[in-house]
Amino acid sequence: MICTFCGKEMEKGTGIVYAKKDGTTYYFCSSKCKKNQLAKKYKPLKTRWTETYQLEKKRHMKKQAEKSEK
Repeated sequence: MICTFCGKEMEKGTGIVYAKKDGTTYYFCSSKCKKNQLAKKYKPLKTRWTETYQLEKKRHMKKQAEKSEK
């Protein structure tokens, strides 16, 4: 499974599962991720320590490098 907030791979049987009333389920690797997603309503793309942020940063850097080469 993959954490809904940070994108980190979790082992089966670990982490927190949160189910909303509408039926959507969230998988969290830690209470830190759960608090950031649900209580603080942070966006994973704007939170620097998440893997989704890191991947987006790499894509952005790649695009800038391609533009500068042209």
